[in-house]
Amino acid sequence: MTVLSFLLLLILIAPFLILGFSIENWTSNFLSSTSSPWLIFVTVGGLLSIDILAPIPSSIVSTSGGYLLGFIPGTIISWTGMTVSCIFGYYLGSTLGSTLSEKIVGNEEHMKLEKIQNRFGDWIVVIFRSVPVLGEASILIAGMGHMPWKRFMGLILLANLGISMAYAAVGAYSAHLNSLLLAFIGSVSLPLIATGILKFKFGD
Repeated sequence: MTVLSFLLLLILIAPFLILGFSIENWTSNFLSSTSSPWLIFVTVGGLLSIDILAPIPSSIVSTSGGYLLGFIPGTIISWTGMTVSCIFGYYLGSTLGSTLSEKIVGNEEHMKLEKIQNRFGDWIVVIFRSVPVLGEASILIAGMGHMPWKRFMGLILLANLGISMAYAAVGAYSAHLNSLLLAFIGSVSLPLIATGILKFKFGD
């Protein structure tokens, strides 16, 4: 898992290492030409809101929010967008059952998530929140199991706040250093680290 994660990270950042200066210059020009922070705010929030169904790289989008808007606004819009997506996912899980979850992660991973849910209960939505794909599937499973709404919202608000703050902090710090590469590496590394920890903890 460690070698695979390293190779994936290398493949993702290779274009930035090769074209780093060009990308940095393009980004600076883009930021200077962006006249409406509200447009960025709506775009970031909108993308994160549909993350439950669309292949949105939420870690990159959330980090971009911090990079483009700053720590506090980036945190707010990431938190809001992620929470809207979770509410939508809960509703889909409660109405469509296991079919949608199995389509997203596959039958084997779906069964593994259900076993982990039996072990950790409602906390599954927190444990897997930062893991790509499985995070979305855990929300669907929470809806399928009709987790009490107030408990679901309490756990999701807490988990999303922590994740949003982390990504926004990486983005804002990267903007302070004027380094898009650092923002990108941070946005990719955090979910990879979370995935690696869970793979080590729960096995393949």
